[in-house]
Amino acid sequence: MAKQRMQQCLTCGAFSLRTVCPECGERAQAAEPLKWSPEDNRAALRRKMKGVEDKDWPSQLATLPSLDQMKQNQVLEEE
Repeated sequence: MAKQRMQQCLTCGAFSLRTVCPECGERAQAAEPLKWSPEDNRAALRRKMKGVEDKDWPSQLATLPSLDQMKQNQVLEEE
């Protein structure tokens, strides 16, 4: 059973109370994110599971190109 009742199909966008869409049979997920609480007593466990506290974690995050590189790319696209 899902933690949240209202589900939305990932494929067709239909809403239902089931985790399987009644219209197309594809997977559905929660229609909106769960509410966040500042007294989240499971936050430390989630950070540990995702490895957020590791020293190597920041290097695994996606990075944007520098401003100079973005300007150069835009100039090349315009030409």
